[in-house]
Amino acid sequence: MKKEYIMGNSAIALGAVSAGISLAAGYPGTPSSEIIETIEKYNNGNIHLEWSVNEKAALEVAAAASYAGARSLVTMKQVGLNVAADPLMSLAYVGVKGGMVIVVADDPGPISSQTEQDTRMFAEFCRIPVFDPSSPEEAFEMIKEAFDFSEKYKTPVLFRPTTRICHAYASVEFDESFSPKPYEGFVKDSKRWVIFPKLSFANHAMIEKRNPEIGNDFSEYSRNTACGKGKKAVFTSGISYAYVKEYLKDRDDVTVCRIATPYPFPEKLVLSALDGVEEVLCIEELSPYIETQIQRVAGIHKLGVSIFGKTTWHIAAAGENSSDSAAKALKAFLGDSAEETGIDLSDIPPLPVRPPVLCAGCPHRASFYAVKQAMKGRKAFFCGDIGCYTLGNAMPLDMVDTCLCMGAGVTMAQGLYHMEKDAVSFAFIGDSTFFASGMTGVVNAVYNEADMILCVLDNSTTAMTGHQPHPGTGKNMMGSFVEKISIPDILKGMGVKRIETVNPFELAKAVDTVKSCAEEKGVKAIIFAAPCIALYKPEKKMCINDNCINCKKCIKEVGCPATVIVNGRVSIDASLCTGCGLCAQVCPVNAIGGEGDE
Repeated sequence: MKKEYIMGNSAIALGAVSAGISLAAGYPGTPSSEIIETIEKYNNGNIHLEWSVNEKAALEVAAAASYAGARSLVTMKQVGLNVAADPLMSLAYVGVKGGMVIVVADDPGPISSQTEQDTRMFAEFCRIPVFDPSSPEEAFEMIKEAFDFSEKYKTPVLFRPTTRICHAYASVEFDESFSPKPYEGFVKDSKRWVIFPKLSFANHAMIEKRNPEIGNDFSEYSRNTACGKGKKAVFTSGISYAYVKEYLKDRDDVTVCRIATPYPFPEKLVLSALDGVEEVLCIEELSPYIETQIQRVAGIHKLGVSIFGKTTWHIAAAGENSSDSAAKALKAFLGDSAEETGIDLSDIPPLPVRPPVLCAGCPHRASFYAVKQAMKGRKAFFCGDIGCYTLGNAMPLDMVDTCLCMGAGVTMAQGLYHMEKDAVSFAFIGDSTFFASGMTGVVNAVYNEADMILCVLDNSTTAMTGHQPHPGTGKNMMGSFVEKISIPDILKGMGVKRIETVNPFELAKAVDTVKSCAEEKGVKAIIFAAPCIALYKPEKKMCINDNCINCKKCIKEVGCPATVIVNGRVSIDASLCTGCGLCAQVCPVNAIGGEGDE
């Protein structure tokens, strides 16, 4: 046995490998990304591992493996589940043979997402079980149990860690002798694996009959717990359970019920926990899911219990919980005095404000600036996308007018063109996002005769989520060097007539290319190709000479974090500068140059 101090995502990965998976597929998205990367570290070649082009593809690849009887794992973040919803809904009806667990990392806050979203609600919508771990240690054990439940009930299972579980650290002990669970292989049976309305109707009835059985099973599940006894009860789940335990410590005058499997709801356990209880406080993230389920149970069984939580505004309706917010709610609910709680928060300083910003030397800054300069004096719309380049909305660039979801920038630029044809419509998308969800929009643009400029910001990686490879990088997660998928060739095959590739740091050429494309009709594509600054070390840094007139144009127009004001004068922070040279091209008096330049 080996013991390691690891991240929650790594614990989930090791739990899945210990459960005997044969295949793992996912799409990178914070807070879930490290799961696949940990499996890569421990993969001895017996597990097929891939970053799929998007979550839909990942789930479909894994479903086929499960049909063959193999155990499979799928990973994504909460908004990725929307992309995978189509196959998941059908898979819930068809069912599986080999255990299949879909890890969907929720992001309360949201900390690194465009929306808050509660996967427990999705589980109820799909009518499939969901597991909700409350610590990295529990996640390690629970995911193995999730595979067992998947095979027992022949259903895919959702596994819902939140950011504070994914990114927490704990010591986990595991056996390094990993091996996939043996599987039968795919057995043809069109009555089982080919979805038709008749099969769907029959399986829907089966699901509705089966789920109460799972709920009863979950009532005996060891990770659904109830302890203490009192007239007041606290119902909680996930990381919120840790906050509750931190506040209550060893008190036994309060009933504490933890729901580790929110759907199907463990009704028998809940009824037992509610025995003799007069008031309930529900502390959970994100939606009032447990709260409404308890309201339902109390109504059906005519229990005289008062239920408080998000619907009564005793718990915040949005954002993540914290130990402080839980302590405040518990203190009020239990009528505790400050002396009884032993928590003094009066001297805690506020957290520093750190607005997100493009890195110093990021090629996206140069790409946005080139387009902005080219469009001076012209009406133009700039449709953004999900990734580092979303940060192009920040001043002084101010180059993102819309951002909806992955791939939407390409199609929204078309909609704006069709409504306002006197404007130049731009769509910005990254290289990884292009493969994930941008290609369909390009086909739509060509087919429906849009007039737009597609700007592919190609930095040769999936930067925002941790520099994962994608089809354009020439490497996959099995360690193979493969043929790079050419974005220009794809665009040409789709019917895009003009495709230009420029280095965004060659500012004059980049500006001229944008201006030229804006004069042509139809779908045009400009690939701004320069690697992410995190992928290579700069050869030299920039410095300011005596020609500087302190006009601050480099700061006011470019906004690079490396250009700063020191004692009222423009200066370059050598610890941040990457030597990209964009500021030198912006300077009107040639006051900026590379170190050692004459």
